[in-house]
Amino acid sequence: MGKKNLNRYLGSLDKEQLEEQIKDLYSRFKEVKEFYDFAFDPKEDKLNEEAKIRIYNEYFPFKRKRPRKRRSVAQDHIRHFLQLGVDPSITADLMLYNLELAQSFSKQNYIGQDSFYKSMLNSFDQAFKFLLEHHLTVAFMPRCEAIVVQTEVQEWPNTEAFQMTILLTSP
Repeated sequence: MGKKNLNRYLGSLDKEQLEEQIKDLYSRFKEVKEFYDFAFDPKEDKLNEEAKIRIYNEYFPFKRKRPRKRRSVAQDHIRHFLQLGVDPSITADLMLYNLELAQSFSKQNYIGQDSFYKSMLNSFDQAFKFLLEHHLTVAFMPRCEAIVVQTEVQEWPNTEAFQMTILLTSP
């Protein structure tokens, strides 16, 4: 069903039928429930803290011995923040937190997989583009520069790519 057909269908329903459908969607689908819960009571700080705890647990696990260091966990939270419409500065903070945490982990542990460094560069590119898009570069530039400096200090194999991201995409 396309948007045009959906609009036609919704236009054919009366107010009570629409209310019933929304209530049904709310009770059936977790995503709809989350959306309405967030729309009417946006606890952005709580959501941000929960996401940070889960990301932290990827690198410095609470219960298991070995860290998983999955970028996908952070990406899922970031995607969720974008879907909900969380304040861009909170989303940007989470994006950079993920990178800073990964750097803290790599400072303490040798990482031999190039895929780790490549995925962190992808995260950095995504974060920097997000900052530019939402005009947050001034507020977050010190953290971005600190991330680049850490890539140099830790001798990451793609340090130059991190530097180029800031140079090529800065206003």
